Amino acid sequence: MNLIHDPWIPALCPKGKRELYSLQDLFAQAHELLDISAKPHERIALMRLLLCITQAALDGPMDEAEWEGCSTEIQPRARDYLGKWKEAFELFGDGPRFLQLDNLQSQKEPDEGVPASKLDLTLATGNNSTLFDNVAGCGRALLPASIAINLVTFQCFSPGGRIGVARWNGKDTPGKGSSNHAPCTPSSMVHGFVCGEDLLTTIHRNLVTRATAADVYGAKGWGRPVWEFPCHSESDRDSEFNATRTYLGRLVPLSRAIRLEEDGRTLLLANGLDYPTYPAFREASATIVTRKAELALLPASTSRSLWRQLAAISVQRRASQESACGPLALEHAPQTRDTKLWVGALVTDKAKIEDVVESTYALPAGMFSELGRAAYERGVGYAEERESALIQGIKAYASALKMAASACDRARQQFWTRAEQNLSKLFDLSKSPDLVGDLPTSAWGAGLQKSVLAVYEQFCPRQSPRQIEAYALGLRKVAERPRTHHQHPDLSL
Repeated sequence: MNLIHDPWIPALCPKGKRELYSLQDLFAQAHELLDISAKPHERIALMRLLLCITQAALDGPMDEAEWEGCSTEIQPRARDYLGKWKEAFELFGDGPRFLQLDNLQSQKEPDEGVPASKLDLTLATGNNSTLFDNVAGCGRALLPASIAINLVTFQCFSPGGRIGVARWNGKDTPGKGSSNHAPCTPSSMVHGFVCGEDLLTTIHRNLVTRATAADVYGAKGWGRPVWEFPCHSESDRDSEFNATRTYLGRLVPLSRAIRLEEDGRTLLLANGLDYPTYPAFREASATIVTRKAELALLPASTSRSLWRQLAAISVQRRASQESACGPLALEHAPQTRDTKLWVGALVTDKAKIEDVVESTYALPAGMFSELGRAAYERGVGYAEERESALIQGIKAYASALKMAASACDRARQQFWTRAEQNLSKLFDLSKSPDLVGDLPTSAWGAGLQKSVLAVYEQFCPRQSPRQIEAYALGLRKVAERPRTHHQHPDLSL
């Protein structure tokens, strides 16, 4: 199977139907295709691959001025580039293989191997989580198209932990049976991509200029894709540096040493190259935040919705300055209209996969100003205060009845679900920051209070005299008006 000519990438055609496309056809029809159609972690890996091919084909763009006019060059340049490197995109065969190491041999018996389903992080294979799949046993044969997308994704997201050791060019693979996270996994980092009206526009809007790469990664930080500069051994310092410490080299990584068997059922799997993470290297799609006076990756969480993090994600990078900011592609975001942003992550707890999360938001232009972000952040803070008041009310109710406040977690979930339904009112704060002067009377604040009362009613019944008395005690906590100006930053910027 050749990934340039054979269909394997899921995308939405103009009528919204999900179909598989080869790399060649995907780029040829990118101006008509609506979007990639894949799981969140697969989407991130596929976007990195498409961006890597595009930026290698363009060898740029050099700067913002060149970026403005390069969209018409993407398709013809990508077509020529893929034609030049078609042999590097073979999935099987005796020659070079895509994202697989040559001269990789097992230390076990020749017929032993890891099930190929191990590549799919959502399948219960070996010690993979059963969160998304509970089919018992192994030995499932994957179709070549599934192997291809899982191979790209696994190299980007494989969590660290114990792993087998193989022989690579006559030497043991690195790590001595231990592996670190693949580049996209550390800290459950949130990834963000700017969305366009079609796939071609989406690719264009997420290109990083060479000028930005030089500012962020240094003079040697642009690099080459790993199929252009293959790594033949761990001691090959130049190719190892390119693969692990440059922008293009890391987009499609070799974090695991893999060799697929032709039957699609088994593979050789061992540790690959070691990819340093932030602060040694930042992924272009990640968000950097300040925590405890230090810069760190913004993590995703199953208990905190992504929209509550948008004030941090929407910060645009300042040229030649290392500071907290969102994805590098936000440098291209217009200041006069909404910007559609997709955010997602693979949430892990050390080597255990917990969940995948994703959301798409239309960010108002106000989110790219300090005043608008501060207003939005204050609105999120007010929601957190309303959540706290709700929980205090439920606890007061339970205490009066001498019962455990066991409903608090479910009440929180209900509250945040209701709050998210009014998200447009929160975005209005970034458009009109003066609305935060009296948040309780704003549309956002009034909607939050309505949600608090509805959830309180649901979890605190008042059918008996004792319940009515407890209800009244808890309602005082719920109805208490907070002093928001003591809790949030000043907006007088």
